[in-house]
Parts: sequence; C-alpha cells; structure tokens
Amino acid sequence: MTTKRLPDFDRLPLDPNGPPGNAWGLWGADDEIGMLNLLTPETTAAAAREIREGVCFRLDWPLNKPSFPTFGRQQFEHKILNNPPAAVNDDAIHINTQSSTQWDGFRHYGYQRTKQFYMAHRQDDFKPGSTKLGIDAWAQKKAGIIGRGVLLDWHSWAQKNGIDRSPFTTGAVELEHLKAIVAENEITFKSGDILFIRVGFAEKYNRLSEAEQAAFPERRPSGLLGLEATRSSLRWLWENEFAAVASDSPSFERGPVTGPYNDPDVSIHQWCLAGWGLPLGEMFDLEELAKACRERKRWSFFLSSLPMRIPEGVASPGNAVAIL
Repeated sequence: MTTKRLPDFDRLPLDPNGPPGNAWGLWGADDEIGMLNLLTPETTAAAAREIREGVCFRLDWPLNKPSFPTFGRQQFEHKILNNPPAAVNDDAIHINTQSSTQWDGFRHYGYQRTKQFYMAHRQDDFKPGSTKLGIDAWAQKKAGIIGRGVLLDWHSWAQKNGIDRSPFTTGAVELEHLKAIVAENEITFKSGDILFIRVGFAEKYNRLSEAEQAAFPERRPSGLLGLEATRSSLRWLWENEFAAVASDSPSFERGPVTGPYNDPDVSIHQWCLAGWGLPLGEMFDLEELAKACRERKRWSFFLSSLPMRIPEGVASPGNAVAIL
C-alpha cells in the first residue's frame, strides 16, 4: 500500500463524544464526502494507467432488476410518453434509488442507538431544503467515484475450495477468505482503491424463473450472504484505506444487518456510512468483469462511477464502468 493517510484503527473513535468507531472530524468539521477525500488528482492519474486494452464493462444491472426488489422497495416504473400526431416520444421513469445497483449515501443509515449519521448529523438535519450530506456532494466535490478498482472474486474462490454458501440466505464471507484471495493472486492495495467483492448473487439471480423472482422477497429462509461484520473486518477495511467498497450482494455485509449474529454496535453499515463516510455499493453486476479478470489473471482496473446529481439525495444508481 502507498503512504498511509489515516490514523491507526485503535485511535477510533476520533470524536470521543460520538458512537463507536467514528472518524468524525478527520477531514474537517464540515466534511460531506468522507473517504472520497482519498480520491485525489494523483490517485486518478495513477488509476488511468490501469487502462491497457481499452476493454469496457458496465457494472450496473438494468434498472428493472431485481424485478421484485428486496426490503419492500418499489418496482421500477417506465412509461413511454407519445405526443401524437407527431412522431415524437419522451419517457418517464419512477424508481427507488436503492432498488437496483446503488451507492448508499450518508443519509441512508445511521448509528441505530444514538440516531446519528455521518459527522453527528441527525434526522432533523435532513428537512426539505437542507443539502447536508446529500449524495450530490460527491458529484460536486469529486465529480464521482473515479479511481482504481480492485475485484476480489470470492464466489469463484469458494467454488474452487469446496465452499457452498447460497447468496440468498444469511451467511458470512469470512475475512480470512478474502485475505487468502489477496495472497493467492498477489494483489496489492493502494490508498484510495475502490473494492469490489463478488459473492455470486447476480449469477444465481439471473438463473431464476419469473415466478421465482416474484417469490424472492418472501423466500424462506431469508437473509443475504455478505462480508462478516466483525471488528477484524472493519480494521481490514480501514487499514487498507479504501475510498469506497461494493459488492453484487444487496446488503454488502451479512444480512439482515440487525441479525443475532452481529454485535449491534459493530455493523459495517453503521461504521462505514455513519462513522467514516465510506460509500457502500450494492447489487453491482460483476459477472462479465470477473470473467475477464480470471482470463487475464489481473484484478485491478480503472473505475468511473458517476452517481446522479440528486439534490438532498440519499442514494444513487451506480452508473459505473470498469476499463481494463
């Protein structure tokens, strides 16, 4: 890893009056972009050197996938607006920004005990007209999430090692597995990298019938496969100085986040979003990218992800492309 830019994990919380693990104040009293501060002109220029072939991979699912969204979120709606007698069409869409490929912004999930969001903001700070922690700050201050992406293909590694865990039920992607993948593939992280973890959700969902997709939100047993929420996992994320982290899982971490297997004060959503200002990406389509990376035995790439400029926004579609 390049020069360390963050304080030691054991110094957290930085604000002693705040909840566990917070890094409030690290980037100044009025910061709204958190770990995206690690994306600098220097890291972007260095990331551009990852482009060797000019081969591009779109990382967003279609907006109508999943066809029956999880967590009770609304389905994608699309209407063609014809203007007869002219041969002219417009269209209109109606979406929940978290029903498909998404970045969770810092208004999305707070510390559940103290009801605080990143930089100690509370729900009252998000009244209509307030721009505090709106996801559009990412676009205004950094243009987007643009830098060096790194893929850890846990799903392929698990299959090779005889590990069979369904992405449709609660289960843990263990930190030791990720460390093994890093070692076996001689992956070196750099400060400001954007991490992607493939757990196989998109692959399995794409094989479901229409009826199975309709029944998916009510499946039993429920839950989701994702990174185990432990202090060790959080230490690893912090010490590798990622600017953003994402997965093809709808929850990134093992879900439900409030399950009995988790310490209620040690969830990735709380520490990353509300504590550090670390964007969490979910339901990214990593299938074609993973295939290309396996063929080349190369796991880093240039990433450009441009969240929508939604004033006061909570989340955004990914609008992401990886370039090898």
